[in-house]
Amino acid sequence: MWGGSKLSSSGSRFLGALRSGFQSTQVDSSRLTTSAVYPKNQLSWILQIKPWVFNENRIMWFKSYSITFACLNWMKSYRLPWTRPYSTSRTTVDRNEVKTFLALAHRWWDEQGVYAPLHSMNDLRVPFIRDNLLRTVATHQPGKPLSGMKILDVGCGGGLLTEPLGRLGASVIGIDPVDENIKTAQHHKSFDPVLDKRIEYRTCSLEEIVKDTVETFDAVVASEVVEHVIDLETFIQCCFQVLKPDGSLFITTINKTQLSYALGIVFSEQIAGIVPKGTHTWEKFVSPEKLESILESNGLSVQTVVGMLYNPFSGYWHWSENTSLNYAAHALKSSLQEQPAPAEFALKGEAEELQAEASTNSGTHTRVSMLLLTWKTQCCCCC
Repeated sequence: MWGGSKLSSSGSRFLGALRSGFQSTQVDSSRLTTSAVYPKNQLSWILQIKPWVFNENRIMWFKSYSITFACLNWMKSYRLPWTRPYSTSRTTVDRNEVKTFLALAHRWWDEQGVYAPLHSMNDLRVPFIRDNLLRTVATHQPGKPLSGMKILDVGCGGGLLTEPLGRLGASVIGIDPVDENIKTAQHHKSFDPVLDKRIEYRTCSLEEIVKDTVETFDAVVASEVVEHVIDLETFIQCCFQVLKPDGSLFITTINKTQLSYALGIVFSEQIAGIVPKGTHTWEKFVSPEKLESILESNGLSVQTVVGMLYNPFSGYWHWSENTSLNYAAHALKSSLQEQPAPAEFALKGEAEELQAEASTNSGTHTRVSMLLLTWKTQCCCCC
């Protein structure tokens, strides 16, 4: 966390010791020349060392040479955790994150292990998804309220959320870029013949299935996922494309606050060990305001944002008005708007209507002629 200050102080102590070491030697000042050189993009100190007597008891002779310390660029390359940028591309998968979850793939269904908070989170997120989806349907089957719905669970891991949604009657596709996670999920669902028919797992990323699943799903679920992707804008765009019109997007994630850094990373990962070290990167956390802005700009209308709090002592989650740590969001895909007709076709349509009226009203003949002439002129220009 404080690596930047340690590096800076270490560099200062090193340079200070170097200066004091040279000053402590009984050297003729004419033999030691220190000069500062400032290239275009780099600050350097060059020490010209001439042969001299190092101390009174032992003589050490040095040939002339130069020592260069390039400090400025090195210090600029290091930033505090909340300012260090992370690279983005058209893929949403962070390969470093894949390695982290690969090492934990066999522990998904250990309810007392590292994924215990995700197991208990189902007490909130499953009803949150179910109740909001039921608002979009007139009737539902008792015991299978989500029957007939197709849901995509992105970053499904070992299937902790996929299976409860399947038990509610939905047809669920769970995707994850970590092959070992998918193997764990497939193995676990194989013990339930009903789930085996309702759930399908695939090893892939979201962007890899967009072309084959455009407007396929009634809902997309990304629970504890967006804080692990490297291109959130692309991720949201893909969610929009695979959703049906008026489809729902459900997201649970971590807010980007100083409190979330202190509790979500320092306490949870480094002190209490609730979450394995390296699971989260604070730079990737996203505030509800920023998430809403991205959603709205990509055709998704935010319906609900509500805070979630985890009690590490009881192991339970509860809803809260405070969104400074975890929160859940529900957004709807806007219905497709009717595309406006090109100008030339609009002019042609108006001209044809007026031409029909011209048979009964000779006063419109001139206007009809002008409109037809304008339409033909525009068509010629377009060609």
